[in-house]
Amino acid sequence: MGKIIYTIVEHDSGWAYKVDDTYSETFRTHDMARAAAKVAALEQIRPGDDVGISYEDANGAWHEELADGEDRPDPVVVG
Repeated sequence: MGKIIYTIVEHDSGWAYKVDDTYSETFRTHDMARAAAKVAALEQIRPGDDVGISYEDANGAWHEELADGEDRPDPVVVG
């Protein structure tokens, strides 16, 4: 699995972490946002059960596959 980058950014008169174009809730301080991003990153690496998933791709086609609970991303917190 790929890398997930949590970036600490100023947001809504405070601080948030961002993954791609998605922001977390707003925190009062940079340190609070960074701590929350670290918690979220740790949750990403926790293994889980193999589960069946279905999803729609950018072209509108639906896919079904088995997601391996051990196939975890490599999260990184920056900022």
